[in-house]
Amino acid sequence: MKGSSIEVGEAMKGASPRKGVIRGLSIMDFVLRILAAVATLGAALAMATTNETLPFATQFIKFRAQFDDLPSLVFFVMGNSVVCGYLVLSLVLSIFHIVRSPAVKSRILLVAFDTVMLGLITAAASAATSIVYIAHNGNTGANWFAICQQYNNFCERISGSLIGSYIAVALFTILIILSVVAISRN
Repeated sequence: MKGSSIEVGEAMKGASPRKGVIRGLSIMDFVLRILAAVATLGAALAMATTNETLPFATQFIKFRAQFDDLPSLVFFVMGNSVVCGYLVLSLVLSIFHIVRSPAVKSRILLVAFDTVMLGLITAAASAATSIVYIAHNGNTGANWFAICQQYNNFCERISGSLIGSYIAVALFTILIILSVVAISRN
C-alpha cells in the first residue's frame, strides 16, 4: 500500500498541471471552432437560399425578393462563407495545439487571424442587420416601406440567419480570450 502511493506521487511529479490546463483550453478551442463553423455555415446557407415570390394582379407579373437583390446581404453571405472556410482550415492548428500544448507562435498566429475574422463577421452581420431592420420597419424619412408585411418567409429567414452570425461573433470573442489565456500560461 505504501509503495503504490509513492509510485503515484512520482508519476504526478512528471505531469504538470499547467500542461493539463493548456490541453483543456486547446480542446475547448477545437470544440468552439467547430460550433462557430456550423453557425457561420448555417447563417450563410440560410441567407443564400432565401427567396420569396408574390403574385401580382396576374400570374404573369410577380414580385420577387431574393438575398442577392441587396449588396449588404451578398456581403453577409460572402463574409460568413470566408469565415467558415477559415474556421475549417484553422481546425488543423487547433488539433496541433492539443497534441503540442506549449506551441506559442502558432497560437499568436491564430489570435491574429481570429481577430481579423472577428472583424469580418461583425461587419457582415452589422451590414445585414441594417437591411433587416429596414425590411421590418421601413424608413419614412427616406420613403422606404417595410416589406416584411408582404414577404413574411423572406424576413423570417434573413432574421434567423443573423442569429447564427451573431453566435459566431460571440464564439470568436471567447476563442480569442481562450487563446490569450493559453499563451499567458506558457
